[in-house]
Amino acid sequence: MPNRPRHLTLPLLLALSLGCLSVQAQQANGLQQRMGDAEFKAAGLDKLSAQELQNLDDWLSKHGKTTTKMVDTSGQPVFYEPKQKRSKFNARLVGHFSGWHGHDEFTLDNGQSWKQIGSDAPDCMSADNPAVKVKPSLFDSWLMYVDGCNGSVHVRRTR
Repeated sequence: MPNRPRHLTLPLLLALSLGCLSVQAQQANGLQQRMGDAEFKAAGLDKLSAQELQNLDDWLSKHGKTTTKMVDTSGQPVFYEPKQKRSKFNARLVGHFSGWHGHDEFTLDNGQSWKQIGSDAPDCMSADNPAVKVKPSLFDSWLMYVDGCNGSVHVRRTR
């Protein structure tokens, strides 16, 4: 074995030791570190063996970070996964429609509720249970067209 200067041996051993500790800390902390102790225990993950926890952490790292959100950062409900393709659909408004008045909220026959965002008020005829078309718009917004109206309004799903 070649002779190394003694003043380099200790720093080299120290660097190797710290590198091993860092890898062990990353592996041990994985899911528990991301969740926090209370959530980790509430999910029952504290009952897993070290190997079972490592297998779960490995699986999560291979399959990307998956998160399930019920609300966005403003506290509004999230109904569509961010990567899910949004597509238009047809339905009917439940009840009487007398035009847009700004910030109206309507229930559709498919059970969804949508609220007008903004104060646009295109000319419309009154109707009972009119047909509607809801379609994606720019910047994750939606447009609603109501039969008998001369335009659309931006809407946000509330239920």
